[in-house]
Amino acid sequence: MRKLLNTIYVTNENAYLALDGENLVCRLDNNEKFRIPFDNIENIVCFSYLGCSPALMGKCVEKNIPINFISPYGKFLAKVCGETKGNVFLRVSQIDVFRENALILSKNTMAAKFCNSVQTIKRTLHDVSELRNNSELQAAVAVLSKGVENLTAANSIEQILGIEGNCAQAYFSVFDKLITRQNSDIHFSYRNKRPPLDEANALLSFVYTLYTAEFAAALETVGLDSYIGFCHALRSGRHSLACDLVEEARCLADRFVLTLINLQIVRKKDFDTQISGAVWLNDNGRKKVLSKWQEKKRTEYLHPYLKQKIPFGLIPYVQSNLLAKYVRGEIEEYPCFLLK
Repeated sequence: MRKLLNTIYVTNENAYLALDGENLVCRLDNNEKFRIPFDNIENIVCFSYLGCSPALMGKCVEKNIPINFISPYGKFLAKVCGETKGNVFLRVSQIDVFRENALILSKNTMAAKFCNSVQTIKRTLHDVSELRNNSELQAAVAVLSKGVENLTAANSIEQILGIEGNCAQAYFSVFDKLITRQNSDIHFSYRNKRPPLDEANALLSFVYTLYTAEFAAALETVGLDSYIGFCHALRSGRHSLACDLVEEARCLADRFVLTLINLQIVRKKDFDTQISGAVWLNDNGRKKVLSKWQEKKRTEYLHPYLKQKIPFGLIPYVQSNLLAKYVRGEIEEYPCFLLK
């Protein structure tokens, strides 16, 4: 269990939460692990199937502390809370703040995305010495760095998206060079989707979808509407705000995909090609990816803003919490996620 930004995250799937007086008690295998007073607890996010006692739920409703139930695979299941007036005000503030600050939020988000893409490339350059003088990789880094500079002069979302498209093209033009396994049977030519036409794109699309769903679940836990974004246009059925936030963390999904390919955890045999030409992960491939994704979510990561180590799987929840604090006016600026 972690306490971050006054939110309790119960990440052990076998944990059970109970009430004892004015304390939240965590039990594991019928043994009390620790207890936390209700003071200063604003939110509870539970990834456990065992859940919590009815008495605790009643106490949390009384104190207006939402309990959010998330499956261990990151799917939002339900929320137990009292009156929803707080969320109504937060969502009204969300609309107002996004209307007023959409441009600067979009600039910062895309700048973070470009900087993180540069770090992804530099990670490969650090690990593979023979690529350090590669002109194509250096050119891609230059385009991404220039893109950060160009964002400062942009005066519309359309201009920002144009810069983003140019940078994405440069980044994906060298993505195959980041696949450093010499005998890999998976290669990348260019980014394609809806549907993906090769194994690498199928893997990217699958992991991007996983991560976007986790950001949508995280936004729900803090009371923000994941369908109302500041950069991606509103579209019926699309989690536009989740799509916005996942942009700055997309580099983590890219690294994960590259690891799966370079370590040959996923091979060509883990995909099926449809008559239409679409390529999808088969059942065995999906099981491999989901298993490794769950392992990845348990690894520790130093959060650049909190300056403390957190599980990888909590990054969407921390970023959503920070965005909610920005919307409420508790912090002056939303701190985008940046790789260090």
